[in-house]
Amino acid sequence: MPPRLNSYGQCIGDAMPDWTPRPHPQGITLTGRYCTLQPFNAREHAEALYRAYAEAPDGRDWTWMPVEPFADQQAYLDYAAHLEASRDPLHYTITDNQTGQPVGTLALMRIDANNGVVEVGHVAFSPLLKRTRIATEAQFLLMGYVFDTLGYRRYEWKCDSLNTPSRRAAERLGFHFEGTFRQAVVYKGRTRDTHWLSMLDNEWLDNKQALTRWLAEANFDSAGQQLHTLTQIRDAL
Repeated sequence: MPPRLNSYGQCIGDAMPDWTPRPHPQGITLTGRYCTLQPFNAREHAEALYRAYAEAPDGRDWTWMPVEPFADQQAYLDYAAHLEASRDPLHYTITDNQTGQPVGTLALMRIDANNGVVEVGHVAFSPLLKRTRIATEAQFLLMGYVFDTLGYRRYEWKCDSLNTPSRRAAERLGFHFEGTFRQAVVYKGRTRDTHWLSMLDNEWLDNKQALTRWLAEANFDSAGQQLHTLTQIRDAL
């Protein structure tokens, strides 16, 4: 397709005459087959989350997070009060539908409603959540809210360039690596290069189809093991 030109012969982007600012994300409840996302509530969720995080044998899960491991329950309860009060980031609790227990949190952040851009971040998964169907479904529910309900154009994922598991998780979900912002952040007394990844609205439909097929009961055997990986399903589509 030839480039679009203005009256001066300069290349310009595609026209969007019907674009309007998107709604701001809200603290709503999103219910899936395996988990439910709820607005973070310190009184209702914090003690159970602290116990879930305490299942980890050490503090390595917090290495690339903006906070350190919590010395005791009160330290986490104090932190939880800040999470609840925040509107950007807007935090959600992930609850296991089978047990009814909170098992992790994640957030929508850097919310740019005018341009339809938002980032998923502050992903804090307890050992009860990692590498489970719930972990994937929680991300899937939030993606659906951003694209299908709010109509955003761009969904971002950023991580420390040394946080290989985070980048792999993003790419598995269908995010595309865009590049590295060098010396972008100073945190915990150290420098950070930041990997930027994104998913666009015109990429969401294919990813939605792949994720729906992966999450289906038919994709798991009687022991709960996946029959086809998400990558295999996406490649087949």
